[in-house]
Formats: sequence, C-alpha cells, structure tokens
Amino acid sequence: MRILVVEDEKKVARFIQRGLEEEHYTVDVANDGERGEMLALGQNYDLLILDVMLPKKNGLDLTRTLRQQRKSTPILMLTAKTTTEDKVAGLDSGADDYLTKPFAFAELLARVRSLLRRGAQEKSAVLKIADLELDTVTHKAKRAGKVIDLTIKEYALLEFFLRNKERVLSRTIISEHIWGNSFDTGTNLIDVYVNHLRNKVDSRFTRTLIHTVRGVGYVMKEE
Repeated sequence: MRILVVEDEKKVARFIQRGLEEEHYTVDVANDGERGEMLALGQNYDLLILDVMLPKKNGLDLTRTLRQQRKSTPILMLTAKTTTEDKVAGLDSGADDYLTKPFAFAELLARVRSLLRRGAQEKSAVLKIADLELDTVTHKAKRAGKVIDLTIKEYALLEFFLRNKERVLSRTIISEHIWGNSFDTGTNLIDVYVNHLRNKVDSRFTRTLIHTVRGVGYVMKEE
C-alpha cells in the first residue's frame, strides 16, 4: 500500500518513512502543505499522514481542501498540540484519526493499520489472481497455499501488479509508483526486480502470471 507523509521536520519525516518502509509500505514524503496537496491530488494513496503545523499550507487547510475535492483517502493527523479543542479541530476538518507528538512508532503503526483496514472495507484487503493471493493487512503472500517470502520492494511490486491485473504497466509507471521521483531511468533495476519476483511467484508453478510485453513493460494476467 502507498502512503503519503506530509511533515516539515525532516528527521521526523525520515523516521516515519523508514519505519513504514520496513513494514512493506511504499512511502512518499512532502515537506510543506503545497507539495503535499499536489501529490495527494495527483497520485492515488491508501493513507495520508499530515502534520498540522506545515509551511505554505497547514494540515487543517490541506485536509479541508482534499475533502472539498472529494478525496476520501483516510487521513491521520500529527500534532504537538494536546488540547481537546485542537483534536476536535483536526477531526472536524475531515481527518480520520489524530496522534499527538511525541509518539511511539508502535502506536503510529497500529493507527496506520486500523485506518487501512477501515479503507479496505471498500476494497478487498486480500488481492487474488488464480492461486496467488496477497493479504495487504498482514503482508502475507501465498501461492497454492505456500507462503512466499518477499523483500520490501518485491512486496510493493507484487501489490501494484495485483491491483492492476490485466493492465499493461510500463516501466515508467512502475518506477513512479514504487520508487517515486528519485528513480534513475537509466538503470535496469525494474527488470531485475521483476525477475526476482518471477523467480518467487512463477518459477515453481506451471501457470505463469507475470508476462513481458515487449517494448512496453509487464502485465499480470492468467493465460
């Protein structure tokens, strides 16, 4: 699943990003409200984590804008303010949950999982094709009942394929979703990761699910 963190304190943003990526989430970071708004409106995220006190556009105004634009993505709001009035203001702006700084990462992670489960009520938490399934809450992958061990990037790639099964995905689309704007298009990293994923998902089974579309990219489908 893909998460956007909008946090101007760079150490805090890196701490959250690193922790979530270790839990197999794909994470983008913005350090001000305007950049966060651009990403939130232009990309598809499963969860937004917004600080209240942001430069250029604060978290409350950003949340209101997103809700006015009919963005229903779950929002977890972070703030150093602890009064009931502050919490009410955050929730009234359209946020789904509220976490006070400083916080333990375990609590942040628990709230992230809770919000993602809530969002999964609208779309199945278990993604399937043929005998392959991926539980996006527990991050467990299985094929024919056998557990598949995945790295963080392999998991993100498999989830992206499953959410877009039958759709041809170009290398550019894959790179933007999995690696973000930092990706070096001059490398063959995507092909390397797809081959690693194939070795785990397809190589021991008679039916191939990940297919190459020559000159374009890849598609996950049943033959």
